Amino acid sequence: MRQQVALRRTVLRRLTTGVAAALAAGVGLTLRAQSTPRRLRILCGAPAGGTPDVIARIYAESLSRHYADGVLVENRPGAGAQIGIAALKHSTPDGASMLLAHGAVTTVYPKIYAKLAYDPVLDLTPVSLAGETAFAIGVGPLVPERVRELEQFILWARGHASDCSYGTPGIGTLPHLLGATLFRDSKVDAQHVVYSGGLMAVSDVLAGRLAAVVLPEGLLRAYRDAGRLRILATSGERRSRFTPDAPTLAEQGHPTVFKHEWFGFFMPRDVPPAIVEQTSQSIQLASGTPQVLQALDELAIEASASRPAAMEQRIAAERRHWEHQIAKLGLRLE
Repeated sequence: MRQQVALRRTVLRRLTTGVAAALAAGVGLTLRAQSTPRRLRILCGAPAGGTPDVIARIYAESLSRHYADGVLVENRPGAGAQIGIAALKHSTPDGASMLLAHGAVTTVYPKIYAKLAYDPVLDLTPVSLAGETAFAIGVGPLVPERVRELEQFILWARGHASDCSYGTPGIGTLPHLLGATLFRDSKVDAQHVVYSGGLMAVSDVLAGRLAAVVLPEGLLRAYRDAGRLRILATSGERRSRFTPDAPTLAEQGHPTVFKHEWFGFFMPRDVPPAIVEQTSQSIQLASGTPQVLQALDELAIEASASRPAAMEQRIAAERRHWEHQIAKLGLRLE
């Protein structure tokens, strides 16, 4: 866990220095309109140090120079980002508040929760994607060293039901849905173990208390490189450029479970379209700077900005996908 905390601190330190130098040299982040706020608040529904928090701070450094005079990241963790969404709902729709959240709040949650404190269509205005990452399935010393491929793990799991457990950040999260779908399709009775954070799950895998984890690949890469765990598969449609030696789930006979985790910026309802478009353009410019690209790369996250309309289309398509998958799993949460 110290490795991951140190990595995040290094990323933010480098980002602060790099962006300041680039802007001083005249990098073309010059979009500013009279309608944009002097100060911007980025709400984050995750705790400090978590992946959404780090992404929010990476973009905040850039936006503070060309969108607003100052940008504050405000953590509102809890209830699967719903506390952060509630804070956004009650903010003034003037462009001074945004939310950085994972896409599941608009695609998965409406299909898996019986009740939500928000309407993802009416209460959240898509602004731009921020980045996306593949998930990885990693195993540790509880699983025999000879297990190096996904099918080998599945065969081992079928014969060791009492030891076959996998950890994720929570019920209804994309890692949980990916793991549940994989094990259901493989006819494996695996025990799902919920953790309040990915690093705690990794710690138990490394200690041999947990067989496997399903987490963003950026959380596992350093431990894989150190030889402390094995990555058996990644979830993208194509191999990840961050772990190109790990075959995808689709390559290994599981084409229905590939998905990326994506993160995006949202504003509250009733924000004037001109402000939404202006903000989206600023995020798109920020996402292409070397400093933001490098900072996200170190976390195994692809910068992935977008226009608001394109983000809306992606949300709609993924919501249809997850409606089908969740129905097959029979999951419904209160």
